[in-house]
This record gives sequence, C-alpha cells and structure tokens, in this order.
Amino acid sequence: MRVFITGAAGFIGTATTRELLANGHQVVGLARSDANAEALKKLGAEVHRGSLEDLESLKSGAKETDGTIHCAFIHDFAKFAENGQIDKRAIEAMGDVLEGSNKPFIVTSGTGLIAPGVTVTEDMRRDDGAPVPRVSEQAGLAYAKRGVRAMAIRLPQVHGGDGKAGLITYLLQGARAKGAAAYVGDGSARWAAAHRLDVARLYRLALEKGTANGIYHAVGEEGVSMREIIEVIGRALKVPVVSIALEQAGDYYGPLAMFAGLDMPASSALTQQRLGWKPKEIGLIADIGQPGYFAG
Repeated sequence: MRVFITGAAGFIGTATTRELLANGHQVVGLARSDANAEALKKLGAEVHRGSLEDLESLKSGAKETDGTIHCAFIHDFAKFAENGQIDKRAIEAMGDVLEGSNKPFIVTSGTGLIAPGVTVTEDMRRDDGAPVPRVSEQAGLAYAKRGVRAMAIRLPQVHGGDGKAGLITYLLQGARAKGAAAYVGDGSARWAAAHRLDVARLYRLALEKGTANGIYHAVGEEGVSMREIIEVIGRALKVPVVSIALEQAGDYYGPLAMFAGLDMPASSALTQQRLGWKPKEIGLIADIGQPGYFAG
C-alpha cells in the first residue's frame, strides 16, 4: 500500500514510517522543511512538500495514495485552540478528497481528557461539547459516514528514544526552568503510556485491518503515577522533587495546567483483541529512567 503520512519525520512518524517500509508498504511523507525532506529520504520514503496549513498539499497527498495516516500536530499549548483549528481544517481537507473511496484514513487523538479518574476504553466516545481544543477524533471519524474507512488512534504518553515522552517532555522543560520537579497533591494521578515502536506497529495494523469508525488505544501501560514520573525527572535534572497544591498548578505548569493532577488511565484490551496488537517494549519508568535519556 502507498501511504501518505503527515508528521512522517516526527518522533512517532519516523517510527511509523520505518514500520510501514519494513512491512512492504511505500511511504509518502509530508515535509515542511528541507531538514524533514532529507530525513525522509534517508528513511527511504518519498517526499511530499507542504504543511498542515497548506491544504492543497494535504489534498493531493491524500488523493494520490492508497491510505492516509495523520500524525502531525503543532504542539504549542500556548496556542492550543488555534492549533486545534488548524488540525481540524487539515483533517477536513484530506477527508473531503477521500469521500466515497473507502480508503483508510487514520487520525491521531489522545487517551486523556475523556473521563478523568476512569480507565478509558475504546468504546468510550468523546463528548462533542467538551472544552478540549483538539477535535481530531470527532473531525476524522465523521468521514466514516461518508464512505471513508476513517479511524482514530488515541495516544498516551509516548516514549522510546530521542529523549521525548509526550507531555512528560514539557514537564521536564518546566522543571528545568523552575529548578524543581513538582507533582500535584500526593502524586497518585496516573498517566497511560506506550513505547513508540509499539505505537508504530499499531498504526500499521489499523491501516491494514482496522474498521471504519474504529477507535484504537496505543496503550502499553494503563497508568503510571505522576509521582514516579516526577521523581525520574528530578533525578535526571538533579533538582528537588516537591508536591504542590492544585491551586499552584497554573503558576508552575503554565499552559499544561489543564493536565495537572488529572488521573488519566486507559486500557488497550479491546484494541489487542480486535487487531491482535500486543505491546512488548520497555515500560515508561524503566525507559526514561535510563541515564542520559533526557540528555540535551
């Protein structure tokens, strides 16, 4: 299958590109810069120049291939609402040209902010009225009623090389700036996690076997406590680990305060059953706790 991937040169996109190429697929990767284009060429992918705001490039990429995986998102939480709308327009541009084709169209969402404190499953749908700026899941799955094999993959905190780990990367940056690593309350809030190589395999399996309107969870661990995560960050940076009250989260976490203290566990039992996917890579704490993981 010839597959168009947005974010193909990114943290998760790179692993997904490699996974697809290793399993006999061809990859056409969206590249917004010369550096991204060069990285994709080295991977063995075809380069498609454009960006999330260049809707014509997205339309042609989706139309001229056999399937589309949308991994890209502008991760600037200070402009979360604006970037959510850019993402929505990008999804609609690709979805419109896929209408009636029955081609696979995978969008990327998250396991968080669905039902805090509850172990989220694939059968739990997002509330359209929820105040979450990123609406990729709702926008993408709408095309399942328009003749597209539209699916959503929900991501937890993704780790696995390159010194990144989802929102945890931003927590590390904040701890470095503040001179202390902080969790809210007793630190018992949980975040689901997965290794990016496991995530990449799930994208491939969904592309090959997923069903229209399907939601799949790339969850390797249902919930890792924030205290464990913050303690790793403290050790990595050699800064104090402290507890703060929820009322202090805005000052400490900044734009990430919406996630502070939220208990966000998630299950992948249904995904494993439906797609035959089994996470097998190293766990979050063992991985990010390795010396030098966050170097640089």
